[in-house]
Amino acid sequence: MNTLKKPEKETHSSLIEITLAEFLASYNKNMPESFPRVTTALLLRFKELHPALFKKGDAWTLDQHRKKVFEWLPRAA
Repeated sequence: MNTLKKPEKETHSSLIEITLAEFLASYNKNMPESFPRVTTALLLRFKELHPALFKKGDAWTLDQHRKKVFEWLPRAA
């Protein structure tokens, strides 16, 4: 009997759940210098205003949250 395992699917790094601190560091590191930076206070405000994006608690993902924060940030500043 042949018991071959199926290869495990790799989770793309943008889908991995991360902490607010990890999201903040990644977001600021990967944005061009001319773009506004996020702070912990801004991200907490974003989370407060968009509770539907945090149904799993405090988890952030680059895939789900980065674009939404990017679009929201100029209005928040």
